[in-house]
Amino acid sequence: MSAGRFSLIPTPIGHRDDITLRALETLRSVDRIACEDTRHSAPLLHHHGIQKPLISLHEHNEIRRIPELLEMVRSGENIAIITDAGMPGISDPGYRLIQACITENIDYEVLPGPSAILNALIGSGFPCHTFTFGGFLPVKKGRRAQTLQAALTSDHTHLYFESPHRLLSTLEILHNLHPTARICVARELTKKFETFHRDTATALFAYFQLHPAKGEIVLLVDAQNSPLAMP
Repeated sequence: MSAGRFSLIPTPIGHRDDITLRALETLRSVDRIACEDTRHSAPLLHHHGIQKPLISLHEHNEIRRIPELLEMVRSGENIAIITDAGMPGISDPGYRLIQACITENIDYEVLPGPSAILNALIGSGFPCHTFTFGGFLPVKKGRRAQTLQAALTSDHTHLYFESPHRLLSTLEILHNLHPTARICVARELTKKFETFHRDTATALFAYFQLHPAKGEIVLLVDAQNSPLAMP
């Protein structure tokens, strides 16, 4: 029996219909789907009429689960890898699996599709010819301040994932570091209540004090138009 392969498939970041025809075709053809959270993925798959055996693959079991998945593919199974939203491997499980496939010479493919990073970047209106994605901002306030200070003194746009529970603290840091820095808070991308809040750090800090943030957030720093930026 010939070996199967892995297919890394981006899933919608909000709207369930934001998925490619190729992604749906692949999900319907594989033998099994590995999900970051099977409870989260099941409604999406049901929405598109897809019924396949599901197996969990998340940050807490990834190291233990990968050898099992590799053996399944060696035995001939084709397995799709999906996460809760967006591209597998971008602040989500997937990177370790690809490294294992390269080491073990196991076939895989990466399908194109949704990514909150690019939606936020383009929708913000900030310079997009050069940018840096920094993943999730550090939890500790001191390290967060160091990260944001470095972003403010660069010469291009920076993007970060941020928790709604920590956003106000982060905006306070930006307000203290550089009150007039141009910031964008992109919320609930592609969903019904999608919003782009663009203003100075001070203005956004004041706004979200009165309007606590909810939902999934991408924070953008427009360093190119900051007086602190490198010449």
